[in-house]
Amino acid sequence: MKAVIFDMDGTILDSLDDLRDSVNHALRENGLPERSTKEVRAFLGKGMVYLVNKCVPEGTDPETESRVLAMHKEYYPLHCTEKTKPYPGICELLRSLKDAGIKTAVVSNKTDENVHRLAKSYFDGLFTVAVGAREGVPRKPSPELVDIALSELGVSKSEAVYVGDSDIDVATAKNSELSMVTVLWGFRDKPELIEAGAELFAKDTEELKEILLHE
Repeated sequence: MKAVIFDMDGTILDSLDDLRDSVNHALRENGLPERSTKEVRAFLGKGMVYLVNKCVPEGTDPETESRVLAMHKEYYPLHCTEKTKPYPGICELLRSLKDAGIKTAVVSNKTDENVHRLAKSYFDGLFTVAVGAREGVPRKPSPELVDIALSELGVSKSEAVYVGDSDIDVATAKNSELSMVTVLWGFRDKPELIEAGAELFAKDTEELKEILLHE
């Protein structure tokens, strides 16, 4: 193995509270009911448009939904580091991979700008490559963002492992033809992940390190 590709939200960053606060700010400002942490957690993984679409009440008119999305897009980058934090042991894991000569990438359905901002804020110098959602490029579970990362890393599919926490990540790894380790500290529960097709699990970063450094 020459490289590890990580998902961001729910895998390396516990960003749930900042995402919840941002979307609830946008809902509140438009006179709409707020969503619980549990609800927002269930809607994460497919990008901002999907999140807002699931958070607004059913039957919300398109103009209002567009205003909520615009407010969330404006608010989140300004507040995305207030409560967000790396999961325990993630920075140490990334340093161990770097010391072992293993390249790393983070690939997320967040906007490319937000991915780079958060990668620099929390993991400065620890990722070889960072790739977020880009205009005209399908989001995960399409393999195209992962393909960009593989190209920038300079490694083949057979030389890389994907690490994620959700059903979207399981599908992404499958579509990208990558082997995968699924973490159990993120935004999805194990039964849901098994149903999605996940097979190899890590319960904490120590177990993940053991798996990755012995690939």
